[in-house]
Amino acid sequence: MRQNVLINIRGTQQVEDEKDTTELFTLGSLYKKNNKVYIVYDETETTGFQNCRTTLKIDGEQSVTMLRSGESRSQLVIERDKRNVGYYGLPEGELVIGVTAREIKARFDDQGGSLYCRYDLDVNAAVMSKNELFVDVKPNLPQE
Repeated sequence: MRQNVLINIRGTQQVEDEKDTTELFTLGSLYKKNNKVYIVYDETETTGFQNCRTTLKIDGEQSVTMLRSGESRSQLVIERDKRNVGYYGLPEGELVIGVTAREIKARFDDQGGSLYCRYDLDVNAAVMSKNELFVDVKPNLPQE
């Protein structure tokens, strides 16, 4: 069953000694299918990916797949203890990057849950950035 949710996404990216954090609060939906959790939300102008929809497919603590569709397309697979090659859509074009997961924690039930990922991104096997992703999902309760 698909439910409307409030989503808080916080990402940190460390390139050498510089660390940058971005945070997004948005509305979206949460549903389960074939023992996987799906979080779906529309990007906004704030993220630079307006007219795009992002889907996070969470397979327990083994893998997280980020799919972005629309004007900028991306597919990144964060899989525990493996390096995957994916593509990341930018206004300038697609960037082919490697993704290596260091840690995945996922806790979801019928009311929402949370996701934490720590992973590295690389280009030509040279580490580009060390990243953390925090996703918190709560039911979007109607106002009384």
